[in-house]
Amino acid sequence: MIAEEGGRQGIAFVQAPEMSSGVCTGKDAATAFDCAKKQCVDGGGTDEDCLEQAYCFPARFSVDVVMQSSEGPHWHEYYCGWDTKELALAAAKIACDNIKRPYLIECTPVLIYDEDGRSEEVEMDN
Repeated sequence: MIAEEGGRQGIAFVQAPEMSSGVCTGKDAATAFDCAKKQCVDGGGTDEDCLEQAYCFPARFSVDVVMQSSEGPHWHEYYCGWDTKELALAAAKIACDNIKRPYLIECTPVLIYDEDGRSEEVEMDN
């Protein structure tokens, strides 16, 4: 399995809550996090506030979920390394369980990332 994954990349997520974020793929965690942190800083976060949030190797499919507490602050949580888009969205659904997390007034998957770091918006169920 390792030989098959030789050409694969990992994906890193960096976030400065309420300010900025960054997402990059790379051959290793340090490369991917460095790139994502630069995106975060370039987007308006500070070097100190742009924190490493999540990393998965191989990247596979990832989902970005925006959350807001009843106390006001909002943030993103990232769930990565899923074999399919459907599994990534299932992880988001579990993360947004309002029985387990009743303090959330918003919890919505917003972006799906593929193994190459390309994103697409999540279609909302109406």
